[in-house]
Amino acid sequence: MNEKFLKPYNSAEAEERISKLWDESGFFNPDNLPTNTGALDSDGQPRFSKPFSIILPPPNVTGTLHAGHAMMLAVQDIIIRFERMRGKKTLWLPGTDHAAIATQSKVEGIIYKEEGKRRHDLGREELLKRVEQFAQNSHDTIVSQVKAMGSSVDWSREAFTLDEIRNKAVRTAFKQMYDDGIIYRGYRIVNWDVKGQTTISDDEIVYVEQKSKLYTFRYGKTETGEPFPIPIASGRPETKVGDVAVAVHPDDARYKQYIGKEYKVNFAGTQLTIKVVGDEAAQPEFGTGAVGVTPCHSMTDWDIAERHGLRKDLIVINEVGKMTEAAGPMVAGKKIAEARTTIVEWLKSEGLLEKEEDIVQNVTTAERTGGVIEPLPKLQWFVSATKRFTQKFGPNAGKETSLKELMLGAVRANGGEIEIIPDRFEKTYLHWIENLRDWCISRQIWYGHRIPVWYRTDASGKEEVFVGVEAPQNSADGVGAWKQDEDTLDTWFSSGLWTFSTLGWPDAWDPQANGGKGGARPGTDLALYHPTDILETGRDIIFFWVARMILMSTYLIGEIPFKTVYLHGLVLDGAGKKMSKSLGNVIDPLAMKEKYGADAFRLSLIIGTGPGNDSRISDDKIKGYRNFANKLWNIARFILSNTTGESETNKPSAGILIPPAIDYDPAFSAFSDADSKLIEELDALIVEITKEMEEYKFYIVAEKLYHYAWDKLAADILEDSKKIFAAGDAAAIRSRQQFLLRALDRLLRVLHPFIPFVTEEIWSHIPKSKNRTVGLLMISEWPE
Repeated sequence: MNEKFLKPYNSAEAEERISKLWDESGFFNPDNLPTNTGALDSDGQPRFSKPFSIILPPPNVTGTLHAGHAMMLAVQDIIIRFERMRGKKTLWLPGTDHAAIATQSKVEGIIYKEEGKRRHDLGREELLKRVEQFAQNSHDTIVSQVKAMGSSVDWSREAFTLDEIRNKAVRTAFKQMYDDGIIYRGYRIVNWDVKGQTTISDDEIVYVEQKSKLYTFRYGKTETGEPFPIPIASGRPETKVGDVAVAVHPDDARYKQYIGKEYKVNFAGTQLTIKVVGDEAAQPEFGTGAVGVTPCHSMTDWDIAERHGLRKDLIVINEVGKMTEAAGPMVAGKKIAEARTTIVEWLKSEGLLEKEEDIVQNVTTAERTGGVIEPLPKLQWFVSATKRFTQKFGPNAGKETSLKELMLGAVRANGGEIEIIPDRFEKTYLHWIENLRDWCISRQIWYGHRIPVWYRTDASGKEEVFVGVEAPQNSADGVGAWKQDEDTLDTWFSSGLWTFSTLGWPDAWDPQANGGKGGARPGTDLALYHPTDILETGRDIIFFWVARMILMSTYLIGEIPFKTVYLHGLVLDGAGKKMSKSLGNVIDPLAMKEKYGADAFRLSLIIGTGPGNDSRISDDKIKGYRNFANKLWNIARFILSNTTGESETNKPSAGILIPPAIDYDPAFSAFSDADSKLIEELDALIVEITKEMEEYKFYIVAEKLYHYAWDKLAADILEDSKKIFAAGDAAAIRSRQQFLLRALDRLLRVLHPFIPFVTEEIWSHIPKSKNRTVGLLMISEWPE
């Protein structure tokens, strides 16, 4: 027995040494796995010939990884190590996301705090230089954290959403979508982040509850001198200077007589023309049942205006959150809060305010900057969810469809191939897609993929537009120079391409293959590893990212991006609270690793947490699983000391024979009845957990193995073994020795995906023999 087992398990020393061992082996790269051994995988194919792939959800280069990332890494590493041991050619491809708005806003905040300067003070080139340096530093930290967690990713294939390869993929995708009419430039209402000075998409909005007021009032007198006939209720009376209509439900008996009528009113010093329209968006039970329609400052109202042919040009709030000249002299130039106070006072003075109620209002804010969102109409680039086009690639090539139909049809609950775990999220996904709006993809920031569109004015003064993968060449023909669009693309546009752009698309793609239905070029990663087997990610980004990857993959290459989606929940603190720096309850993965070991931290994130469910993590919980790593170490010490002839517990001076040194013999069959029963129990457990591993029930498997090792093997079997080694005959001793070696062999294998460091460390110190060649545990065979 190696003398290392005479000391307590040292996770810090072992993890550093084992990490180096794994790196030097090269086996994280599937191209280096030993394929010519003659062994077969779990499907009966040559070992390491059948591909299995996961593309790592790229962490944002905005800082360091948190406990949620650690959960993601732990689950994915469990899957990869399990499938590698089963003989699959496993690829786990890593990368990072430039996270445009989040990264730029963070750097801008640092610059303003330290230098008092804003982006326009620095200029585009200088700002981008600073953002890129920040992103690189963050990237380097993230890589070190991923490695520290024991994640067996293939660093030789690392990608970045803003590198040159991904830039070509983005431009290629944009052009194809533009040519198909899916991408268009239009004047529509968008979510405008007043603080970040950019548009954001619907699913980047965070609703913050605030105490507010709901005001019930009338606009004022009409041209006949009568009060406006219908009272309305609003929490934002300052926007009502931009109203063009009042919407009521067509079946609301209170207001049917007014539908179709038009009134001129004076409201807060500005003249409005208000038309009463019947629209089912109006809810009779809410407020007065009548809604003031402000098309330029509400997406719902914009849609109402489109349905009824109302004007959509009365903008009363500008990009910096102040009232415009069109809002009228009473409030023009004022901030929103000040304008609200002014209008409420005017309503009171005119006797138009009928009711004022305290309410809790959901205020829309931007997820990345925390700024308040103002819906504003702007000329932007959009991806249409409903535009009909002819599918170019895949089995449905030549058929007419839309992006919404592709996204709906891909999921199992709607007859598709993608399974979402837990399945309750399939309905959530389908409901979201069914109500999907066109996706605004242009952002008014500098960090990110520039929109691949160029403009110039021709000789007649007409604007020319060029969309391409490469920039157009300027010519000396008297026409102005081409100028690229100033905006950048939504980050999710590039990360939506992630599963196939990381595998070589578009260079690895042949649009003429398969009779014009397209296909990956033979021998490429795209041909071998796509579609990927599973996407493991947080349940909170199913709309941000999962849906967009399905959109991009089914459209651009005609196949699903992954076969299974496994969603994990949020990682909360020990009291069940969401972690935040302000609360001081953030758990740093590296700190936990240094304190308790990576294995302990990984296991604490897995046990007790089913897919889609939030989990609680605390120092006490992690400490408990550090004790488990020590227990496994002690189990190994006992077994090895009693099979190598170096027993510490059975001393010759006490008149007790030391069990003779033996080799582990996998073909040994002369087991006692008791040991045969123990073998049957262990084999049955392995069959059971193997099925559960295939079903992604890792939390169940980890708990079963924990209890087997601690309660069954350590507490019962080893205690019984002491009696056998002290008083048993030679046959009973040899039987028990062979069982213990067999149990240790199997237990290390099945525990390895969960706690890879301590299992690999023990494995590396098991003596070699003629019956057993000890290589790396990470590529040993899973006990089927």
